[in-house]
Amino acid sequence: MSTFMAKANQVPQRWFVIDAADQVVGRLAVQIANILRGKHRPEYTPHLDTGEFVVIVNASKLRFTGNKLATKTYHWYTRYPGGRKTATARDWMDTHPDRILESAVRRMVPRNKLGRQQMTKLKIYAGPEHPHQAQQPQEFKLMP
Repeated sequence: MSTFMAKANQVPQRWFVIDAADQVVGRLAVQIANILRGKHRPEYTPHLDTGEFVVIVNASKLRFTGNKLATKTYHWYTRYPGGRKTATARDWMDTHPDRILESAVRRMVPRNKLGRQQMTKLKIYAGPEHPHQAQQPQEFKLMP
């Protein structure tokens, strides 16, 4: 018996839609990262993109545990001298709720060319509508 290794373009890629309403950010991000990487499939191959497309709706209704909404901070640098910016999770939930989930998932995929390719398959929308009906996405049942 030999180990199965998938070939490029051999594994079909499906589209899944996930409702993020009342989901905890970190726990949801783990499941999304596993789908993007393809770790939920028996054909998983670490050096190939065997994952699927994921559409997230209702990102503005995400939930933090504890007091993280007020205390968790996000940092970024503008490439100008003294250009370090800081915002709390509450600020980002008010202005850009999709960035919170995107940054959480980005830290869970590989930090190389393969991880950047897998991140292009993540589509996040703050409201309940998305423009990907033509791809016929299936509802993905999250683990409790």
